[in-house]
Formats: sequence, C-alpha cells, structure tokens
Amino acid sequence: MITKTKVGIIGTGNISSAYLEISKTFDILDVVAVADIDSPRAKAQAEKYGIPRAIAPEELLADPDIQIVLNLTPPAGHAELALAALEAGKSVYNEKPLAIFREDAQKMLRLAGEKGLRIGCAPDTFMGAGLQTCRKLIDDGAIGVPVAATAFMLGHGPEDWHPAPDFFYKTGGGPMFDMGPYYLTALVSLLGPVQRVTGSTRISFPERVVSRGPNAGHRIAVETPTHLVGVLDFASGVVGNIITSFDVWKASLPRIEIYGSEGTLSVPDPNTFGGPVRLFKARADDWEDIPLLPLRSANSRSLGLADMAYALRSGRAHRANSDMAYHVLDLMHTIIDASREGRHIQMQSSCERPARMVLGLPVSELDG
Repeated sequence: MITKTKVGIIGTGNISSAYLEISKTFDILDVVAVADIDSPRAKAQAEKYGIPRAIAPEELLADPDIQIVLNLTPPAGHAELALAALEAGKSVYNEKPLAIFREDAQKMLRLAGEKGLRIGCAPDTFMGAGLQTCRKLIDDGAIGVPVAATAFMLGHGPEDWHPAPDFFYKTGGGPMFDMGPYYLTALVSLLGPVQRVTGSTRISFPERVVSRGPNAGHRIAVETPTHLVGVLDFASGVVGNIITSFDVWKASLPRIEIYGSEGTLSVPDPNTFGGPVRLFKARADDWEDIPLLPLRSANSRSLGLADMAYALRSGRAHRANSDMAYHVLDLMHTIIDASREGRHIQMQSSCERPARMVLGLPVSELDG
C-alpha cells in the first residue's frame, strides 16, 4: 500500500477543478486542504470534490502535514506564494509560468536549494501519450537527425470569449506568457535546451475591446507584445522558430513540426495530452498515423504533480522541474529582449531533457 503525499491547494479558480478531479486518479496524491482569499469559493470546491478542509492560505502554509503546495493563484502571485510556501518548508508545484520575472524565479530556485525542497511547474502535457510518442520517435531515429522545428499558436485574443481578459494584456500576459510555456516546454522536452535566441515583437493594436459578457464594451490598454516571433538555436544544432499571436483572425498552420534528415514529425497540440501524431518518412507517398504509447492521453493535469511526489520519495529528478521551467521563462523574456535590443542573445540558462515516462505501469502509478 503506497503512502500518500499530502497536498494543499492554494487558488480555487477554474483550473482547480481539473486538478481536484484528476489528482484522485493517482495513488500517491492526497489533497487534504484547499485555500483561497475568496473563502466561499474554496469551501464550494472542497464540498464539490470531497476535500476535508477549506481553510485560509496562512493556515494551509502552517500545516506541518502538508508536503506539497499546489499553487494555482494568478500568474502575478506565483512567485510570492511560492516563496512563502518554501519558507514554510513545503515543496511547491506552480501553475505556469514559473513566475513573471526572472529575478523572482531565481529567488525561488535559490531558496529551494538552500532548504532542500523541490519546485515543479506546469505544463505537464509533455508527459502525456502524444508528446511522449513523439519523444520516442525522435530518440529512435524515426526522422533521422533533427535539423529544424516550427511552432505556431495563432489566434485573435481572449476578449471575444473571456469575461475579464485585462490580465492577458498586462505585463506577464500576452500570447507568449499565456500559451508559450506549452510550446516551448514541448520543444525543449523533445529537442533539449536552447543556446541562442533572436526575435521580433509588436503591439499591433494599442487597445482591445471586450466583445461579450458583463464587461462588453470595456476597453483595455495593451501593455505587452501581442505578436511575437522567435528564432531558437538549440544546443543540439536544431534551428527552430516560434510564433505566438493574439492578432490573427484565422490560420491553418500546424501546431508543431520537427524536420529531420530522414523525415518530418507532426506533433500534436502541446496544450493536450493526446494525439494525433503523424510521421512522414523520406520518399514515402504520404503521412503515417502513429499509434500513441500506452500512457495518459485524456486531460491529466496533476501528472506533473504526481511525478514530483514520486520523486520526493525516491530521490530521482522530477520531470516538470524548476530548471526546465526557468529555462522556458528565460526563453520567453529573451525573445522580447532580443526584439527590443535588435540582436541575438546567448542564453544564460539551460536544462536537461526530462526522462521519458516509464511504460507498462498501472495508470494510477508512475514509478515501478
């Protein structure tokens, strides 16, 4: 019988429902408390998902039995709460991004190192069946030597669907900080770290107008780039490019493609855990649909959290780790820095590719 790791969740907004539901499917996780500055919301989530306690954030941080704090606060609060949890002797798993500013993330990493604690960070979609199938294909040489990669996330922004989209257009928002972590984490997990970056960015429209809901007509002053293009020189030699935009009405570009000496790999949406995965082999007649590995392919938010709980027990590295999360944060900032400064910039951060998932285990387990 596995000994469960006690988890407390701070932040009970929309994303908490997925974590509260899916965490139950992992033998190692035991969510024992939820907290929010909006105490009625925390109480409602606790009742809905059968969580024993809905308490104040300060009370959760003071609970000596809680080993991991799952930080689901808005991005602007990620660093402050993570630092408080680390000071309280808890390991932390943050929703993405790791922090808004590099300096805050660096403080988190230093403090965790000093205290012998762990930091994990979403996204964990790279641990799902779709991207793990792609990782195995690359490692097995299915496309030969990878030489280039492309990634595209193009849309027209959240003001047409989100009831309160202001934060998407402030510092720490925009398409790169909102969706870039999925795409960059996928690329780094498949191809390794990036060593040099350049980029171009713009604020295409200085003002956005909410089109529906109770705030329809509300005007938002845009403070962060809404169309960003990055060129990524990977340490492995792969040359990649990424475009993220809130300025495009419609596009038909792929999510991610990786080009090799012997073929092309079509990578699924990195905001999902499943497929499809398609492979084109040199001189073939058409694409080949690749069966997914027997891993989680449905929405599995909590996968990275569970992996970190196992790693705390065994001492191994956890996959959605702070080094990769910081490298992704650094990449997002560096694309913007390179555009502003008009030059290539050598990356000051790096990371290892996380280990592939173990096959052949029950769906509720991650370590044999």
